[in-house]
Amino acid sequence: MKAVQITSYDGPEGLSYDTIEAPIPGSGEVALDVHYAGANYVEALFADGLVPNPLPWVPGIEVSGHIRALGEGVDGLRVGDAVAALTINNGGGYGQIATTHADLVAPLPMGMDAALAAAVPSNTTTALLALEKVAHLNRGEDILVHAAAGGLGSQFGQVARVLGAGRVVGVVGSEEKRQTASDLGYDEVWLRDEVAEATRRQFDVVVDPVAGPGRLTSLGLLRLGGRLLAVGDAAQAGDQLISSNTLWFSGIGVLGFNLGALSAERPDTVGAYLRRALALVASGEIQVRVSDQVPIQDAPKVLTALRTGNTVGKTVLVHPKRSIA
Repeated sequence: MKAVQITSYDGPEGLSYDTIEAPIPGSGEVALDVHYAGANYVEALFADGLVPNPLPWVPGIEVSGHIRALGEGVDGLRVGDAVAALTINNGGGYGQIATTHADLVAPLPMGMDAALAAAVPSNTTTALLALEKVAHLNRGEDILVHAAAGGLGSQFGQVARVLGAGRVVGVVGSEEKRQTASDLGYDEVWLRDEVAEATRRQFDVVVDPVAGPGRLTSLGLLRLGGRLLAVGDAAQAGDQLISSNTLWFSGIGVLGFNLGALSAERPDTVGAYLRRALALVASGEIQVRVSDQVPIQDAPKVLTALRTGNTVGKTVLVHPKRSIA
């Protein structure tokens, strides 16, 4: 099969498009013929070596396509089914064939576009799980979402609405992205500088995929009982030390969510939320904006754009059509 591999930890320049051996599903796994793969910031981090894997290695954490083969012990799925899947534990979405745990594979809702489906498994599932099971967002609570116009931020704001949040505020880095976030239904959209100027404790939940010094600023915006939800480190500004006494005196908390860790430990739980995420997007209750579809061979250019923050919405990588054999 053909695949984009990380051959050296030189960022996107360390990617190459090669012919390699196709993976075979093990017990409890499914092999997929991948047609589309969602592009994500974490894959740029993989290319930088921030999360080291034995090289060469095929990245790609979310896909859509058809089931190619079933491993031993897999029930409830059939060869040929149109599906979306998280390939977050094994990687492999940048290859024409990928394997993953059967629980992380979900049939496509009737009529759902396959390219759109490839943009759902990571971000929409993360937003549902993190807000409902980790932050325990309650109806009527107010929420602030950093990087609100990005692929992940766009989902947190909408999922908060579905879960019954009160005031939903987004934070972006430019005027151009302010309009994009406004179109996603945020009640208000702040520029990053406006967060630093805010002083009133006015939110019950703050979602932070950016990290850096702004994470400490966000703590000051939490009401009594508020939760800061750490879901990423896009700034790569190093660890931020948070005073335990600050948490104690303010009556607030800090929570972390990592989709890969939960997928490895509880694939059944993640799979159930993946199915919910697909249903919400297919019904139109949540919008996923696929801003571009590009050939898989152009993955280095896409990851470069993701690293610099020059993207809005989701980019989907398209594998060449091939005969299924």
